[in-house]
Parts: sequence; C-alpha cells; structure tokens
Amino acid sequence: MKKGFTLIELLVVIAILGILSSIVLSSLTRARSSASLARTKLEFKTLVTAIEMYTQDHGGVMPADVNRGLPPGLEAYVSGGNWPNAPWPGSVYDWDNWDDPDNPGQKIYQISVRFCPAGQPSQCQFPNESWAINFDYYSAFYYCIQGACRSHDSQPINHPGHCSNC
Repeated sequence: MKKGFTLIELLVVIAILGILSSIVLSSLTRARSSASLARTKLEFKTLVTAIEMYTQDHGGVMPADVNRGLPPGLEAYVSGGNWPNAPWPGSVYDWDNWDDPDNPGQKIYQISVRFCPAGQPSQCQFPNESWAINFDYYSAFYYCIQGACRSHDSQPINHPGHCSNC
C-alpha cells in the first residue's frame, strides 16, 4: 500500500491556501490604505504647525501660493527644508493661498495632496478609495486652514475632492 496524498486532498489544501491568502491580501490592502490616510493627516498637522510658525515670524502674513512645492521662506520651519513626499504613488503636497472666487476680498489657505503632475491630466494616479471615486485633474485631498476650501480655485466648491478636517 502506497502512502501519499490523493488528488482530492491536494486540491482541498490548495483551495484552503488560496482562501487564506486572499483574506491576508485584502487585510494588507486595507491596512496600507489606513496607514496612508493616517500618515497624511499627521503630516498635514506638522505642515500646519510650520506654516503657523512662519506666519508668526512674518507679521501674520501667510506664505505665497506655489504650484506643488515649498513656499519660499518656509524651508527653516520644515524638517529637512522640503515638503515630505505624499503617501500615495504619484501624489505631491501643495500649498494653496488663493483669493476666494466666490467671495471677493476673502482668502483660502489650505494644504492639498495633488494626484496629477502639473499640466498632465492623463498622468493622474488616484488612490483606490471611496472618497476618490469621482476625482479628476482638479481634485485634491486637502486640509483646510481658513476660508471656503475646495479642490481647486478654478472649480466650484462642490467639485469632487475630500477635506480631511471639514
């Protein structure tokens, strides 16, 4: 009599391993997503603190708007002198200092995560998150410091975007 596994036994073991691996992979994906979101919220708070220190040292004046970069003069207030890399692939942090298009004389101050390279709408890489389903080139995940924050100043306030602290 031969000792060994039958074909049915091997198939059952393979099926069980497949089910277990799919459970582990889905848990890992959810954990990675939660980690990216938590990291972004923590970095938003750190960057807000840097901007507040800058503003105190510059007579209450907020840094000027930049297009996906570090506002001039903020280097001394941010660790390493640069914005951290945003956590999602292809994403970058952006400082927004805008005139409110709906309320003349009012300002919007926010820190955004942009998912598209400037001027390249075909190169967007949006996170696989429920809040990013309808995102487009002008959409952002943002932290509102002051004003009627939004995804982009050229878009209406209800344009697809996600505010982390609104």
